Amino acid sequence: MLQRLNINRLLLAIVLTGLSLIFGMTGFMVIEHYHPVDAFYMTVTTIATVGFGEIHPFSHAGRLFVSFYILYNLVVVAYLVSVMSSFIFDGELRKIYNMIRTDQEIKRFSGHVIVCGFGRNGRRAYQELRANGARVVVIESNQELMKSITSGSTGEDYDGDGLPGGGIFTVFGDATTDLVLKQAGVERASALITSLPKDADNVFVALSARALNPRLKIIARASLKTSESKLLSAGADSVVMPDEIGGSHMAKLVVRPEVIRFLDLISGLSADKLRLEEMSFEQLRRDLRGRSIRELDVRSITGATIIGMRTAAGSLMVSPPVDYVPAPGDVLLVLGSEEQIETFEVRFRQL
Repeated sequence: MLQRLNINRLLLAIVLTGLSLIFGMTGFMVIEHYHPVDAFYMTVTTIATVGFGEIHPFSHAGRLFVSFYILYNLVVVAYLVSVMSSFIFDGELRKIYNMIRTDQEIKRFSGHVIVCGFGRNGRRAYQELRANGARVVVIESNQELMKSITSGSTGEDYDGDGLPGGGIFTVFGDATTDLVLKQAGVERASALITSLPKDADNVFVALSARALNPRLKIIARASLKTSESKLLSAGADSVVMPDEIGGSHMAKLVVRPEVIRFLDLISGLSADKLRLEEMSFEQLRRDLRGRSIRELDVRSITGATIIGMRTAAGSLMVSPPVDYVPAPGDVLLVLGSEEQIETFEVRFRQL
């Protein structure tokens, strides 16, 4: 947002200078009856305060006009010089170039994920999405926060999205406004995660994003249980309450510690992490379609295990029968190590 304001300052300075030039030429032509070329010459020398002298002596009205015109241009020129100095010496031109390049890149995105807010939850979501190969656009109002993160001063590791210096595709602004959401490409995005600190802001984001893209998958963060129904009504598909999840997780570490350790393996929170992957029927190799789970023989070939399946009807099937034949619309849930899942992807996914 600040860079856009700086662009507006530069445009304002240019407009004021142009208006000053037109005003001066008009004054010299009307009051002193100068030829347009002479009027332009006198206007430029007056604005530049070089003092080459008058083409012919001014009338009293002309001198009054020039006096006030000089005072006016002292302000305009001072403003123009200050703006240009900040652009040249503070690196604003480079920042604007990077911002324009980022905007142009985002305009070519389709099927990407938007993360609103880059606090603790937003950063974790970004890292997980990038680790799974998703293209991500971040909306954040705090430029200093993004600068500290991309420079590595926070101690966190970010691989970047292909921007100069390994930066993150970021739109600076208020995520609750339609303009900022459109700049992030919400109309072409596949999903949006809103993790702003205030529940009310997350409601506004969900409401605006749903209106701009009815097919968008929206995941919203909530601090209060009472906000869940509001977020769902506003258009969120799912609502996550980190505080509630954290408390439940700690309690289960007491009563079901081994279950939680196993879940930590799946979620990647443990050193020896497992990976839970999904593959739809449409992503399955064509020559393998029509085979039962027994005939697919995933475990013998890859070492991974089919632990569940979401059927086309929407029901979740745990440990599906070995004689079940996956059908269009079904989604296989496969658990294994990184190497096992990679082998599964190579052997079973349609290229």
